Amino acid sequence: MTVRAGSAGWYLRRLSRMGPREVGGRVGDTVRRRRWRAAPPRCPAVTGARFTAVLPPGAVAAVPPDAAKRLVAEADRLMAGHGGYFGVDRDDLADPDWGYDPRTGRRAPRGYAFDVPYRDEDAVGDIKQIWELSRHQYLTVLAAAYAVTGDERYAERVAALLRSWWAANAPLRSVHWTSGIELGIRLLSWVWVRRLLDGWPGAAGLFEDNPVAREQIWHHQRWLAAFPSRGSSANNHVIAEAAGQAAAACAFDWFPASARWRADALRLLDRQLRGNTFLSGLNRELATEYHGLVLELGLAAVAEADAAGVPVPPTVRVVLLRMTDALAAVVDNRLRPPRQGDADDGHGLVLDGAGTDRWASLLATGDAVFGRLAWWPAVTGSDVRTPLLAALIRPYAKEATAPAVSRPASRPHHFADAGMTILRGPGEIWCRCDGGPHGFLSIAAHAHSDALSVEVRHDGVDVLADPGTYCYHGQPEWRRYFRSTLGHNTLDLDGADQSVSGGPFLWTRHARSRVLTAGTSEGGVARWCAEHDGYLPSVHRRRVELTAATGELRVVDEVRGPRRAVRLAFHLGPAIGADLVGNRARLTWTRDGEDRSAALELPAELSWRAHRGESDPPLGWYSPGFGRREPATTLVGTGVADGGQGFTTVLGFHG
Repeated sequence: MTVRAGSAGWYLRRLSRMGPREVGGRVGDTVRRRRWRAAPPRCPAVTGARFTAVLPPGAVAAVPPDAAKRLVAEADRLMAGHGGYFGVDRDDLADPDWGYDPRTGRRAPRGYAFDVPYRDEDAVGDIKQIWELSRHQYLTVLAAAYAVTGDERYAERVAALLRSWWAANAPLRSVHWTSGIELGIRLLSWVWVRRLLDGWPGAAGLFEDNPVAREQIWHHQRWLAAFPSRGSSANNHVIAEAAGQAAAACAFDWFPASARWRADALRLLDRQLRGNTFLSGLNRELATEYHGLVLELGLAAVAEADAAGVPVPPTVRVVLLRMTDALAAVVDNRLRPPRQGDADDGHGLVLDGAGTDRWASLLATGDAVFGRLAWWPAVTGSDVRTPLLAALIRPYAKEATAPAVSRPASRPHHFADAGMTILRGPGEIWCRCDGGPHGFLSIAAHAHSDALSVEVRHDGVDVLADPGTYCYHGQPEWRRYFRSTLGHNTLDLDGADQSVSGGPFLWTRHARSRVLTAGTSEGGVARWCAEHDGYLPSVHRRRVELTAATGELRVVDEVRGPRRAVRLAFHLGPAIGADLVGNRARLTWTRDGEDRSAALELPAELSWRAHRGESDPPLGWYSPGFGRREPATTLVGTGVADGGQGFTTVLGFHG
């Protein structure tokens, strides 16, 4: 069944996931929007505005030369008008149409922001394509290039683009005023643009001495104060809103409400960081890219507060510390984290050029701010963002209000609250086992129907891969596939998903999982076992065993309950070649010029077929990033599960 966001059925399903307090808040929001249409708020007069949140001396000089070189190369590409977003190459970035979607060729209608049906691709276009450019993170790259080179061409281009955006997007008069996460991230970008342009003669005239800029900054903050994400929507969006509000109220503290906005935003950030993060340090959305986004946003907010001398609630730093340790614990030997849940390539703060490793950058910043532990993986490479953030954030060990925190003495392998277990074996074998909650809050917006799925890599190469996300809006059959149970390395019954979808960001019934065994090692065998109730009265139980001596991985699936049709899927990474004969597949790939191989023995009780790049319906795809997909082999076994029957899969690596 296709459920269209914005349809009457979708609204009813969405309403069913809200509590009374959230419903009341949303009613108040509706009343305020109508009032603002007739009488929009007015920016107060400001005199004597100054920007003092500058980088300390020597901060820019600390940027490693190779990171600066990548940055300048990216900035020059942007200066020529070229850039790519979500699989679409653009050549109009020197003077963009801020409401244009290059994927569909549509333009968002102008008018009162809250009248724009931004979820309707037929009316607006691909909203992700439209919004992404207006996060202004390519302007922070240009501004950073000015900071490291002193070349005023970069500063002048940033100024022209900002003035163009402000002229085209008057307060409350475009699609760019409809979503709080966009306003929050945009504010954070503007703070860093102003900081990085400090020293350019036109910086003050562009920002604090410019009434248009002051009005835009004030209206962004007034909007965020009025329309926070609420209740079942209080996920990474509310973190971005709070971080952007806190950053702007610290750096642009020019308005009568600045002190109140700053205090409210830091309290909200504290509460929501704790609410969005397990005690283990993993993000509750169980979508790894959002772990990275939230960590980036939190660090950026702390940087602004420290730069302004504003106290930060101590638990903010504690949560960010735990998130950093958790990230260090779950990455593979190439510093790649799990590909779990939704991923939309969202970043909190972008100061680097292409080729910079996002996760290595976050771990490098964590090292600078919190200090690395002995078991952390080695971080190679360099970035621009780390030395600049580290120049602003007070190190945790020197922060007087920071409470003592017990950090893991050895590398954690099991995160009980998140239901994630990482098994590691010889030859840099990495295996993620998923026995956690379906998702976060009542709608589990960024969850996939992936209970008991596994993800296996060998020396950083996806062997049994999580296919990814690909899209959010406008392509419902693809959104449905990449979220589906069939779209993950697990088992489905009767062709149904384990959890029930009510829309592209809404699940109306959540499968419940429980971990029975996690990482127990006996005789050199690491074991994991979990089950879920998504197919009641049947129960799917899965056991995974990884033998240290040989690197053999054994997966045993058991279905307890009545006779039902079963499909077992294994998605291979895009680099993996597969030769399937009967129930045996030979897997081959190349890593660093060396040929690698593995043998996959599949359950003989099922009938096996290989699928690759099929579109009707979708099957056999891998999404390396949002808006991009490429063919990959998926092995699907079909048959019948009858009375506790077990299905055993064995993956053995050669050499």
